[in-house]
Amino acid sequence: MTPAAFLDRDGTIIELVHHLNDPADVRLIPGAAEAIAQLRAAGWPVVIITNQSVIGRGKLTEAGLEDVHAEMNRQLAQQGAQIDGIYFCPLAPTIKDSTVIEDPMRKPGPGMLLQAASEMALDLPRSWMVGDTVSDMLAGQNAGCATILVQTGYGASYAHDKGAVTYEVADLSAAAKIILNEEQS
Repeated sequence: MTPAAFLDRDGTIIELVHHLNDPADVRLIPGAAEAIAQLRAAGWPVVIITNQSVIGRGKLTEAGLEDVHAEMNRQLAQQGAQIDGIYFCPLAPTIKDSTVIEDPMRKPGPGMLLQAASEMALDLPRSWMVGDTVSDMLAGQNAGCATILVQTGYGASYAHDKGAVTYEVADLSAAAKIILNEEQS
């Protein structure tokens, strides 16, 4: 089994767009593609773990989500990067508290990470969850991963218990450096 870098999508890899439903609105965060390429070059599978309530809210279909991901993947490929897997939860939340597990597949539940680990033979205790929200941090923690909060997206206004955060950094580039340095030591 190998460790993986689990990454949130919105606000971590691509710019945060509220209820993103148009591939034309996909823009990579500067340095994200290079960070992903560095992780993969070092042998780390890179897996996206993303809540997509836009589907549950009826604002996007799964086919539309595939179009959004195709555009993201196209932009990543232009910069020499690729993703090993994408896991998404289409459920819309029914409560406002992003620290409560409403469904095991929806972050902060660990379901998507557990599914990816099972399907891809990934070692969760040696893996990392990188994201910009409390639900990202808790999903990683609930799956047994170390966590890195990035200050892109919602991360700059993160005002929750820091107990779920292993590291806090500026962006995905800085997170990749920590992951690669920790693996060396």
